[in-house]
Parts: sequence; structure tokens; C-alpha cells
Amino acid sequence: MTSIPILCLPYAGAGATFYRGWPEPPAGIGIEPLQPAGREERYHEDPYTSLAEAVDDLSRTVADHAKSGPYALFGHSFGAILALELARHAHASGLPAPARLMVSGSAAPGVVLGRDSAGLDDDAFVAQVEQLAGYVHPALADPDLREVVLPVLRADVTLHESYRLTDAEPLPVAITVFRGAEDHIVTTEDCRGWAGLTTAACTTREFPGGHMYLAEDPLPVLRAMAELLVPQDAAERR
Repeated sequence: MTSIPILCLPYAGAGATFYRGWPEPPAGIGIEPLQPAGREERYHEDPYTSLAEAVDDLSRTVADHAKSGPYALFGHSFGAILALELARHAHASGLPAPARLMVSGSAAPGVVLGRDSAGLDDDAFVAQVEQLAGYVHPALADPDLREVVLPVLRADVTLHESYRLTDAEPLPVAITVFRGAEDHIVTTEDCRGWAGLTTAACTTREFPGGHMYLAEDPLPVLRAMAELLVPQDAAERR
């Protein structure tokens, strides 16, 4: 059985390593992290200054997968917005749509986030991000690494906080909303609007934990992905 690649977008400030550290996924799916500019092996590149720039860059990898067979998109928090825009770009470009769009830890577009971090100094900015996320980015504790990570984190957060959906036309793509049951940032109500962005089904999966539930235990997420993308009879034959 051929595995369906799930193209994964990281949360603000993070890179592909977040997903590369995940356990082996169940049969039928493969985890394919996408690496945004400005981090890890792409640290020499400037971070994105607009969402259009990010989509233009990352869509090249999406197009390669779309032309090769079925694929899916997954993104957490800011990564969910990137995943949505990449799905919209694929549809507008006439490319095959993803088999499913999976958005995690993200309010639906149109929900006012109610925060503005751009003007804060570095210490206040880091403190606010960590308080909101309930998660401390390991690199921010190291002064040398912090100098590398902070500009990327600021750029991502600015894009996330300023994001506005420019075209609300629903996509012919099933959407599944993933959420930590104790997420204090993104409520169940915040997620309801995702249903208006698809002409197909929109379902919700909740997992134990807060906003960064998938950093605590990714195995339930991987199992849910496989259930959504791999027909049960095919999984049993495997």
C-alpha cells in the first residue's frame, strides 16, 4: 500500500525538526515536514514578510506532491493558516486538491485573536508568546540560539496576528479540526467557523492537553491522521 504523504507546517517560530522527531506513523501515511525560510537548514534566508511570499515559496513543494498522487495538509496554530492558504493556492492553480486539510490549534479565519505582540520589546514579546502558548520554545532559553530564533518567531507572529482571509469561497476539501481539550487560547467556539470554508465535511478531533498538546504526545495525532486518510479495509490488509 502506498503511503499518503501528509505535508506538515510548523507553528510560529518552529521548523521542520518539530515533526522530524515524531515516531514512525501508522501504515498508510507518511509525515513530510515542510521547512519555511529562515530556520534550521534555511537559516541563511530571511523570514517571510508576507503570507503571499510564504505561500509562493512553500507551494512549490506542495505542487510536486500534488502531481505525484494523493496528499494531505496539516498545520498547527500559525501552521494551520499556512496549510489553509496552500490548499487554496493549489485549488486556484488547478492542481489536485489535498485529500484532507487538517488544522490544529487554530481559530477559524475571521475570529479576532485579540492580541498585538509586534510592538513589545524582546523580553515582553517572548513572555507573552510563552504565556499564550503554554509552551516554552527550547531555543529561547539559550541566549545565542535566541538571537537566531527570535526574528523568525516575531515574523511569524506578526503574519499570524495580521492575517485576514481575503476570499471566503469554500474549498472542495474535507477539513478536520484538531484541538487540545484544555486549550485556553483556541476554544471550541473559535473553531466552528472552519465548517464554512469547505463544501465537504468538517469534523473535529479533541485530544488531552492544552494548546501544545501534540508536543506532549504525537501518537494519538498520528493515529487520528491514519484513521482519516487510510480506508479501514486497506489498513487491515496491511
